[in-house]
Amino acid sequence: MSSFLKDIFGSIVPTVKAEEEEPEVIEVIEEVEEEEEEPEDVFPVIQEECAESKLCHPFKHHFDECVERVTKAQEEDGYEELEHKEDCVEEFFHLQHCVNECAAPKLFAQLK
Repeated sequence: MSSFLKDIFGSIVPTVKAEEEEPEVIEVIEEVEEEEEEPEDVFPVIQEECAESKLCHPFKHHFDECVERVTKAQEEDGYEELEHKEDCVEEFFHLQHCVNECAAPKLFAQLK
């Protein structure tokens, strides 16, 4: 009975077999992919320029002061026992927001 169902199913749905690919074609494609150079990522350079820009200078200044203050506090005796330890997360996010606002238009202008 199962061969009967296979025959009916085979007559309704055609069987398609995949063709074997030639190994030479694959090798040529791999060689071409190796020859292509990866374009240089300009985003880190743009971010650094924006962080040093006049627009983001106040945010970078506050972040650098915070990092200096936290580093100094960590070097003092009894730091580990402190209940509240300062971090610079807020200052970092303000700086990153400014940098991203500055860098995005410059980056997309280069990508077009």
